[in-house]
Amino acid sequence: MADNYLEKQYESYLARKASMGKKAPKRKPIIKIQRLQSEAIEALQEIIDQPCFRMPFDLFREHLYSAESLYKGYQPGKPGSFKDCYDQQVYRHYLEMGKNATDIKETLARTLHDHSMTNAMNDFLSHFDERQVVGIMGGHGLQRNEKAYRQIVMVSKTLAEHNCLMISGGGPGAMEATHLGAWMAGRTDTETEDALNLLKEAPSFKDRLWLETALQVMEKYPQEQTVSLGVPTWLYGHEPATPFATHIAKYFDNSIREDSILTIAKGGIIYSPGSAGTMQEIFQEAVQNHYLSFGYASPMIFMNKEYWTEEMPVYRLMEHLVEKGKYKNLLMTITDSTSEIVQTILDFQNQV
Repeated sequence: MADNYLEKQYESYLARKASMGKKAPKRKPIIKIQRLQSEAIEALQEIIDQPCFRMPFDLFREHLYSAESLYKGYQPGKPGSFKDCYDQQVYRHYLEMGKNATDIKETLARTLHDHSMTNAMNDFLSHFDERQVVGIMGGHGLQRNEKAYRQIVMVSKTLAEHNCLMISGGGPGAMEATHLGAWMAGRTDTETEDALNLLKEAPSFKDRLWLETALQVMEKYPQEQTVSLGVPTWLYGHEPATPFATHIAKYFDNSIREDSILTIAKGGIIYSPGSAGTMQEIFQEAVQNHYLSFGYASPMIFMNKEYWTEEMPVYRLMEHLVEKGKYKNLLMTITDSTSEIVQTILDFQNQV
């Protein structure tokens, strides 16, 4: 239905061009192409400029988000102003219109926004070798004062210092730890410990000072050399996006977002303890590796032996399936060692 709507609007645009005595551009498909043609964008711009089509978010973003743009409206020192920031305004609109919106203007707007996000993310990733891109997955509930949080920070910090582009789902918990590590790349362990101590004042993303303490760390330890990519979604808009990610591709459609993370992390994925979402990502990645969907398999590293063999024994299951020949091409490692995790990723990158 949305496709027909766009096609009719495009036909109307071409007719108006002709009526003004202007040479009509050659008609081009505007839906089934990687990027919208400039003529199609101009036609769509006319539609969305109408008062009835105003949205609280940009439909044609040329660049990824940053903490500054997502949290525009937040006033440092006033945690209550979080509700007024751009990100939360969009989230409230998202809930009001429905997570599974049926209004055609709303679904079209979200689709165009997410299309722009993908284009911007692809432009950003074009500056990196694909094996440089390393993902860390794990639970959003991991708190800043937990041992596992610190380990993720140190793994990510070390990999970023070896020129890896660190990516995650862009939220709190293990995801935040990923970007904090990349943010602190190039700094001393003493400085990193200081940053961790500052964050412990608000261990959970549910704490009122969660964002405030993060911004304090960013101000004290500015980062101008290392970048990282967070890929959050408004489907989980109650979980704030980590400001430590220098580049943020935030989506409305979580299925596109999930697939994007697993697709671009061709340098390997590290699985820290998590629950249902992390389990889904493990098996989704296993499928890509099994079928060599991108020409080769990438490392799947399980951090925390006890968790992945006892509490959530998915590693044992996958080992069994590999032995039975049900899975092939899986490059699996399970370890508690930070140095082994890092070396496994770097050894893979150095393969010819």
